[in-house]
Amino acid sequence: MLIFNNTTSSSSSFLLTAFPGLERADVWISIPVCCLYTVALLGNTVILFVIITEQSLHKPMYYFLSMLAAVDLCLTITTLPTVLGVLWFYAREISLKACLIQMFLVHFFSFLESSVLVAMAFDRFMAICNPLQYAIVLTDMMSLVIGLIIFIRQVIFMFPCGLALSNVSFRGGQELSHPFCYHPDMIKFTHSNPWISNFWGMFLQLFLNGTDLLFILFSYVLILRTVLTIVAPRKQQKALGTCVCHICAVTVFYVPMITLSLAHRLFNSTPRVICSILANIYLLLPPVLNPVIYSLKTKMIRQAIVQLFQFKRSRHPNVRGLRRR
Repeated sequence: MLIFNNTTSSSSSFLLTAFPGLERADVWISIPVCCLYTVALLGNTVILFVIITEQSLHKPMYYFLSMLAAVDLCLTITTLPTVLGVLWFYAREISLKACLIQMFLVHFFSFLESSVLVAMAFDRFMAICNPLQYAIVLTDMMSLVIGLIIFIRQVIFMFPCGLALSNVSFRGGQELSHPFCYHPDMIKFTHSNPWISNFWGMFLQLFLNGTDLLFILFSYVLILRTVLTIVAPRKQQKALGTCVCHICAVTVFYVPMITLSLAHRLFNSTPRVICSILANIYLLLPPVLNPVIYSLKTKMIRQAIVQLFQFKRSRHPNVRGLRRR
């Protein structure tokens, strides 16, 4: 559980910052931020609920979508306490141990989301390029195995990093650029040479996210090549239409992530408020937009959500009738 105190800091804590230079507007900024968190929590919860309860959605494509919603939900919950703590209560201080835990979880779920997007790209590749093999290869058991491999991969790479960071000595009492703990921001305040930890963090991000992005791009090259061989224009549009949601999810995730990484590691002169805005976009935009995009563009998800609310609405008159009796 994250530990908050007042703004006085000690050597074993850090000071979080919502938007550097805009502290007087924190109350007003908290309104749209809270709305975004509400949309992210409700949207991903609804997506998870309809996929679990609706039998017709028990297919590999929707299993991977449920994984994405679960990861987005965990990522949102990880940053929610500190962000709202800073904006609402001006509770800026966070203990070093809590900061390290939050930093580990932020990066763990971020890398996990990248891997889930790869699994979704593989699903689209099989559906379009090898439709006859789709049902044979992507069974329910195979979807579960892919999910386990994704999780084990993150544990293998992240657990040693967590152990290594637990032994790093930090200069406490420093002010961070974000309302949550982020590795490139924290690593500047180590007693040891920050370049070593910074290089390792960049290598890990390039290796995990870089290979994931390359696999996704390669999948879409093969998909595009297959689509171009289709003679009927309507079938081309239908095939590409099934990829629109995933392309949007990939764009929403990778563009802010790459921009934030460049701002932190390569452009040292970037204003702190810009870094803070980029970080909040990076962690809030995917959880907010993913359920909205999939709800609007995926017919079966949209129908399941409509049926869910219609079912709840149909139950209320019965309950009222019983109360009147």
